[in-house]
Amino acid sequence: MSPFLLPASSDPIRPAGGGAGGGGGIRIEVDGLAVDGLAGQTIAGVLLGSGTLAWRTTSKNARPRGVFCGIGVCYDCLVVVNGQRDVRACQRRAADGDAVSTQYDVLPVVAEGPGDAPTATSAPHAEGDARA
Repeated sequence: MSPFLLPASSDPIRPAGGGAGGGGGIRIEVDGLAVDGLAGQTIAGVLLGSGTLAWRTTSKNARPRGVFCGIGVCYDCLVVVNGQRDVRACQRRAADGDAVSTQYDVLPVVAEGPGDAPTATSAPHAEGDARA
């Protein structure tokens, strides 16, 4: 199976005339570049069909991420769509003219210092905990 866009005219499964969902072409903009897809595809489907396998990086080590689970559970495919952050690309159907941008979130800085974080001696203990 190829992750690349198969023209509707070459798809042996799609009935003549585009089948359910119309099958018409759409164009979305991803980080300023035009990407073509088919009506009914998710944003992830359009991106995968164009040959893009990763469109996000992890906050800690900048590891590439794209579709992992494909069912909206893992949140690896987050993008910004028309200004709305945290959109799961595997769940959102692409619409003609959508403006999609990659999303990168910096990890929050944890304050370190006296009293900022619980320690072994200051953390509350469960009742009956032998450490108390």
